[in-house]
Amino acid sequence: MQQETRNFQDLRAFSLPPNFRGRSAVMVQLWWLVQATLFRASPQVLYGFRRWLLKLFGARIGKGVRVRASATFTYPWKIQIGDYSWIGDDAVLYSFAPITLGTNVVISQKSYLCAGTHDYRSRAFDIQSHPIVIEDHVWVATDVFVAPGVTIHQGAVVGSRSSVFGDMPAMMICLGSPARPVRPRFED
Repeated sequence: MQQETRNFQDLRAFSLPPNFRGRSAVMVQLWWLVQATLFRASPQVLYGFRRWLLKLFGARIGKGVRVRASATFTYPWKIQIGDYSWIGDDAVLYSFAPITLGTNVVISQKSYLCAGTHDYRSRAFDIQSHPIVIEDHVWVATDVFVAPGVTIHQGAVVGSRSSVFGDMPAMMICLGSPARPVRPRFED
């Protein structure tokens, strides 16, 4: 028996909400061109140059921030990174909504912070965006997925290959898919 499909997604009906990107299509394309060339080709030690490029396109970047050349920022004008934070190789900040990183935050290699999704119930597959907040002194380890709307509270550690679909408490080690707090970061 064939499933009735009239209520399923119809991508012909999809459209971006007004000002969804936060800048003109020309500015978006210019950033993607700069990111694919100057940003990616910059030598590893040129952290200041990459900070400058991100700031040039509207990111708010603190002092001493280290961003690897292979990191990806969808819309840098929706990014805020506090002092002395690190963004590792192949990390993706899919900034359909604001992504805020505190001070002394580590986003390790291949982690994916995803501030956008789609409404699977909508015929038009409407796009949605929800801010991500990573508070001070958090370590998001290798290959972690962080979903839209999540806050990871101060001092938490999210273990490698975890998937974070809800807020994580302060000063806890959190693991798994979905990630759950398993023990305090520091034992008394």
